[in-house]
Amino acid sequence: MSDHVYSVTEVVGSSSKGIDDAIAQAVARASSTVRNLEWFEVVGTRGHIVDGAIGHVQVTLKLGFRLDAE
Repeated sequence: MSDHVYSVTEVVGSSSKGIDDAIAQAVARASSTVRNLEWFEVVGTRGHIVDGAIGHVQVTLKLGFRLDAE
């Protein structure tokens, strides 16, 4: 494995279907605008309650992307 330098950005995915879907949506959307995405870390979860039930969840992710070589 070569040595790399990474930058980290934070995004929040949201879904009424669940945590996995919120993560997948956040990664898919970020990958359409950020090159070289290589990893993610879930740093927080929260949700919205509607009429005593889960309305949707939000998942905060740190995304790591490799910086291009000079």
